[in-house]
Amino acid sequence: MGLSREVAKDLLDIKAVQIRTENYFTWTSGIKSPIYCDNRLTMSYPKIRSKVAEAFVELIEQMDQKPDVIAGCATAGIPHAAWIADKLNLPMVYVRSKPKGHGKGNQIEGRIEKGQNVIVIEDLISTGGSSIDAAKALRLEGVNVLGVLAIFTYGLEKSQKQFNEAELNYQTITNYDEVLKLLVEDGTISDDEKKALEEWRINL
Repeated sequence: MGLSREVAKDLLDIKAVQIRTENYFTWTSGIKSPIYCDNRLTMSYPKIRSKVAEAFVELIEQMDQKPDVIAGCATAGIPHAAWIADKLNLPMVYVRSKPKGHGKGNQIEGRIEKGQNVIVIEDLISTGGSSIDAAKALRLEGVNVLGVLAIFTYGLEKSQKQFNEAELNYQTITNYDEVLKLLVEDGTISDDEKKALEEWRINL
């Protein structure tokens, strides 16, 4: 079993991924969705969070350019960035959604220097907005953002478009299609429900 499938199965086992074909979930962006992925739950399962960190490290090791710093998106990307930075013995920073309203008014916490290579860690990618904003904040500090890594993506066309416009690459450990395959295999959803879930994404 590949890591993508393993992690997808773990997310389902801990109910991080939930399906509602009626009474859709509402995402932060306002999008109505039959699926919700809450990867914050992985923090509570040491074996799973360790597997996720190892999967992130594998993705990083396959990159042509290597990061000097690991950057976590606040808030859900922060713990994963910390575990990755620890495994790779690299510095870590985290990026707020907006500058702090008091103190030094920092948006980026930690120390980065111009010219450093940085990889952004996010828990999931829906429309891509939060991770792209984090990358933009880092670029304003003069660092080279190598891309975004996340645990899961819904695979929305909108997110791909936004990443292309930002001239930013992203990769994920697992994805929507992998989850749907597993849900059909274990009988949680029928082939017809799978088709409806695929059509929701296409028509979004």
